[in-house]
Amino acid sequence: MNIPKVLIFTRLCFAPIILILTYYYGESAANYILALMYIGLFTDIFDGIIARKQNISNEQLRRLDSQIDMLFWLSIGISTWFLRNDLLRENLIGLWTIMGMEMLCYVVSFIKFKKETCTHAILSKLWGITLLIAFTALLGFHQAGFYFYLCVVVGFLAHLDVILIILFLPKWTHDVPSSYHALKIRQGKEIKRNKLFNG
Repeated sequence: MNIPKVLIFTRLCFAPIILILTYYYGESAANYILALMYIGLFTDIFDGIIARKQNISNEQLRRLDSQIDMLFWLSIGISTWFLRNDLLRENLIGLWTIMGMEMLCYVVSFIKFKKETCTHAILSKLWGITLLIAFTALLGFHQAGFYFYLCVVVGFLAHLDVILIILFLPKWTHDVPSSYHALKIRQGKEIKRNKLFNG
């Protein structure tokens, strides 16, 4: 059994379930969505670790992981929009900033490499943690405030890092820890990858 793929497809299954729960149960589904979000995050952490331990972390698996991650978090974002529309409307600038940066990453990557981005950078992983905190505050405690702005700031920096990675890389590569590492790759130097975070 390919455990990493099972974990990745678990998140893919969670995405429509989250949307269905939101549509049919509304506010009463918030805690279930949070539970699925936390489970999804743990599957995201362990799919990469297990894949690297089993030496099966390849381009196809990492690209699959990236795209399903996007769908998973997008489903949570859509659900949060419907359940916490009032809070998000008060923070539209931050919301549009993150959405714009996400789209820009894809545009830059497709223009340069004709492929989607798949960097799995360290800052992006940190942004995932702030996303978790922000969605917990929104869905669990009806709050945006500091946690939302922290998520926006870290998200902006993480996306900027990804764009720099894309611009620095001489050819498409997955699992690049940071723009600094991408610059070293461009210079023909070896880079060190952490076994827990980058294959």
